[in-house]
Amino acid sequence: MLFGVSPYSPGAMFSIRTSAALRPLATTAMPFIIAACTAPEAPMTDSTPLPEPPTAATRPHAKTYHGITVEDPYHWLKDQSYPEVDDPDVLAYLKAENSYFEAMMAPHADLVETLYQEIKARQQQDEAGVPVREGGWYYQWRYEEGGQYSIWSRWPADGPAARMGPTSEAATILDEPALAAGEDYFQLGALAVSHNGDLLAYSTDTSGSERYRLVVKDLTTGELLEDVIEDTIGSPAWSVDDSAFLYTVVDENWRPYQVRRHRLGEPADMDRVVYEEEDPGFFVGLSMSASKRFFIIHTADHVTSEVHLLPANNAEGKLTTVSPRRANHEYSVDHQGDRFIVRTNDRHKNTRLAAAPEDAFTEDAWVSLLEGGDDLYIRSFHAFAGFIAVEERIDGLDQVRLIDRQGRSAHVKFPESAYSAGLGENPEYETDRLRLRYTSMVTPHTVHDYHLGSGELEMRKMQQVPSGYDRSSYVTERSTATARDGAMVPVSIVRRRDTPVDGTAPLYLYGYGAYGHAIPPSFSTTRLSLLDRGFISAIAHIRGGDDLGYHWYEAGKLDRRTNTFNDFVDVARFLVRAGYTAAGRIAISGGSAGGELVGAAVNQAPELWGAVAAHVPFVDVLNTMLDTSLPLTPIEWPEWGNPIEDAAAFQFIRSYSPYDQLKPGAYPPMLVTAGLNDPRVTYWEPAKYVAKLRTLKTDSNPLLLKTNMGAGHGGKSGRFDALREVAEEYAFLLTALGMDE
Repeated sequence: MLFGVSPYSPGAMFSIRTSAALRPLATTAMPFIIAACTAPEAPMTDSTPLPEPPTAATRPHAKTYHGITVEDPYHWLKDQSYPEVDDPDVLAYLKAENSYFEAMMAPHADLVETLYQEIKARQQQDEAGVPVREGGWYYQWRYEEGGQYSIWSRWPADGPAARMGPTSEAATILDEPALAAGEDYFQLGALAVSHNGDLLAYSTDTSGSERYRLVVKDLTTGELLEDVIEDTIGSPAWSVDDSAFLYTVVDENWRPYQVRRHRLGEPADMDRVVYEEEDPGFFVGLSMSASKRFFIIHTADHVTSEVHLLPANNAEGKLTTVSPRRANHEYSVDHQGDRFIVRTNDRHKNTRLAAAPEDAFTEDAWVSLLEGGDDLYIRSFHAFAGFIAVEERIDGLDQVRLIDRQGRSAHVKFPESAYSAGLGENPEYETDRLRLRYTSMVTPHTVHDYHLGSGELEMRKMQQVPSGYDRSSYVTERSTATARDGAMVPVSIVRRRDTPVDGTAPLYLYGYGAYGHAIPPSFSTTRLSLLDRGFISAIAHIRGGDDLGYHWYEAGKLDRRTNTFNDFVDVARFLVRAGYTAAGRIAISGGSAGGELVGAAVNQAPELWGAVAAHVPFVDVLNTMLDTSLPLTPIEWPEWGNPIEDAAAFQFIRSYSPYDQLKPGAYPPMLVTAGLNDPRVTYWEPAKYVAKLRTLKTDSNPLLLKTNMGAGHGGKSGRFDALREVAEEYAFLLTALGMDE
């Protein structure tokens, strides 16, 4: 049983910038300095006495590539002991920046608290998930009143009433609040119940480093077994007889590189390596086929993949390769009882679905079931005993298609013209209904069961807003901006119905644009705090994501990467021309690769932005792609280019890398965040960016850096702690735009 809480799947891992480090090159020993800037930054309110921002020391550091010398005087902020961060100079600088952040935000504590309380009031305190059936049990997560973490329970599936919610036989199988007690950070990684329902394998992370510790719990006694696995990621997969499971481990540099088999009762150091990926540019993932008959080992970089199969009833057996890897061929596989289903890009970049006999599944046996095309983008699929559910986009709009055993297909019909929809949790292989998720920018997140026989779409849950939400008070629309090269860029927009479209409203613009990861036009309870203060909110569906198909992704990577930044800026200018806002009244936000986006947008058009939030931003692109002491860098070269081997890639990355392109001039108010234990965008990227920018900015606008000293890529882990960080961002943006009254 897998509840879908795992942080890793091959696709998900590649959607976020990843990095980790060994020891960096030695730097000249120099004392750490905190000094006053020559021109202090302006207060966020006129009446608040202003502290002086910290200034980081500079230390000579230079390397030459392709005849060009790259100087990086803030290179020393990369701790030589990473992933251990214990350099006193580094820690002193980060703490000084945190103290400055706290001092600058202190005058706005009341605003932060007001925002936090109203955002928190929109959360259902005792929220619970819709029960999910697998085998003889229904499983459910729920929060207790005021709880930060979930409690997981189950009850027997006998009887028709069991489907609707807990029965008298419901029992807690995992108590996250108890596990998180006393921890500054806590994240559940995997939750996998054995086939017989007696054992639970789960993993936890208490630092944000995404190195999970896996243990096994006996659900009949409540006791933990002696089996412990360190440095794992993703969900384990149980063998048919539940005597063993397969799992994925990360190496010292956080790359998932091995699948191992663990037999219950044996020490972990006896575990056999089932598969090891030797290419440093490939990540390994593990799953169980829908039929529960095969382990599926998937290894891939950003453009090439390979799948291996192992019978689930023989974990000691030999792997079978479905199709040997070849450059730029991406495919995935599932098993549907008597045949394999394959999603492949061998004929079209928007992929096709094919079927192959169970005993002859080589490529020449693949027979098409559904062909992708310029207007039809097949994103993923899930195999069931009697049908295949397909997630696709037609002209950029989400669709769910069902294909039966006779090859007939039909789409699920959804009630709105603009929305986000897809498959929910569907662990049952033989089923007469399909769990779906649905939302739009004005419709709260909704869970439906689609009944295959009748075509009925049964609502099982709609996200509640306890403090009140009147959908009729808001209006959403989808528009199109023309980019400078003629590309038509979709924009999703939401506002209060009474907010004027006359150029006077402030606007919150969000984007990502990398790794083929689309930002769906979905509902947000936190966003209401901006909308109700007169903001218009927009999502720019820029190139680099796959919003309009795989070609949309390719048009924003490698030597076309700057299309992403240009699209974002051009969307903003379109919104100004259309009367949604005015230059200087736009707040922009992005995280990870989206942080790179906003950094590049600030460099390109600083006059457009009234405030900027860059969360764990990937801003030091060139140095990271050049740094061979970051062993995860090779997996990123197909996305960004290899500046070590390719002089043209070096020059191109250097031309847009936000850190490298900082120049003297005026910059908008900026809030930058980092996570000390972040393995994806290492803390020194935002730290170096802020340190350098402090010496170049000629304005008096605030520049703040907040580093979570006990967290990673996603910030604080508790659901309410995370909301407070949103309140801090919103308070910063409102204050910067003069809307803090």
